[in-house]
Amino acid sequence: MPGKKTFIVVGLVIFALGAFYSAEAQQTKKLHRVGYLTANTSDAELPRLEAFRQALRELGHVEGQNIAIEYRHAEGKFDRLPGLAAELVGLKLDVIVGVTTNAVQAAKQATKTIPIVFIGVSDPIAAELVESLARPGGNLTGFTNIAPVLSGKRLELLKETVPKLSRVAVLWDSQSPGSVPQWKETEVAAAELGLQLYSMEVNSADRYERAFKDAIKARSDAIAVTLNPVSNSNQKPIADLAIKQRLPAMCAREDYVDNGCMMSYGPSYIAEGRDAARYVDRILKGTKPADLPVEQPMKFDLVINLKTSKQIGLTIPPPVLYRADRVIK
Repeated sequence: MPGKKTFIVVGLVIFALGAFYSAEAQQTKKLHRVGYLTANTSDAELPRLEAFRQALRELGHVEGQNIAIEYRHAEGKFDRLPGLAAELVGLKLDVIVGVTTNAVQAAKQATKTIPIVFIGVSDPIAAELVESLARPGGNLTGFTNIAPVLSGKRLELLKETVPKLSRVAVLWDSQSPGSVPQWKETEVAAAELGLQLYSMEVNSADRYERAFKDAIKARSDAIAVTLNPVSNSNQKPIADLAIKQRLPAMCAREDYVDNGCMMSYGPSYIAEGRDAARYVDRILKGTKPADLPVEQPMKFDLVINLKTSKQIGLTIPPPVLYRADRVIK
């Protein structure tokens, strides 16, 4: 009969083999690689990015364990996007998350095979990113913020808030493909509401101060800010200039209001980060982008900054204030 030493030796061999195969399994376990490309500055993107990372963790994708994320921020310089997109494609990623229309267009030009999930896109069909919302086709899908569609509602809310409103300055960027349709839809809405518009076409942050002075010279009563990477990355300077010129400002995202804009109406961009994680998870598990329809937001929040309204000497009408989903005092 085998002795006690034999049993011990056999046990040690089995344990060693188990440890070896366990270590080998961990080494061969697939590490998913995800790219995150945005035209915004890293600071402006941080809350949405953190929501994306947190949602991935909740879905079982933990950085440093089973997923690696490569971050690329163009810092508002659109000409850097093609190079950053090509750099990400060269890393042989499993999926790329593109933020804002400019970044997604650059990613689309860089690859026809790597799946791309987009967020922060105003009109993916007009931008020629997808064939349709229901059937995106190709290697792209994601989430639209329908910013152009909401332009009219924002202008309507601004008119309710400033009853004597007659002329609105619209801050937009002709170099941003997502900003252009917002400007065009605002023109349509203004005609229906009997408002005149002043075009504040700005594509560089160093032109903001001059643009605001010109808007005042044009007798603007308020300002509407379109979503675009340059504005997204300069929220506080825009809000400060609006306050300085005593212009009520309507913005498209609640983080603008946190930075001093008087009010905003639109979907949560934090939710966009979580949505992107949801689609990334599905793609990593085998779903093709072409089988994932482009989703539109279903909830829109009205956020009001009473501190700002007091600074410019404007009282928010009670009917508007009562409808607010969040009020900053």
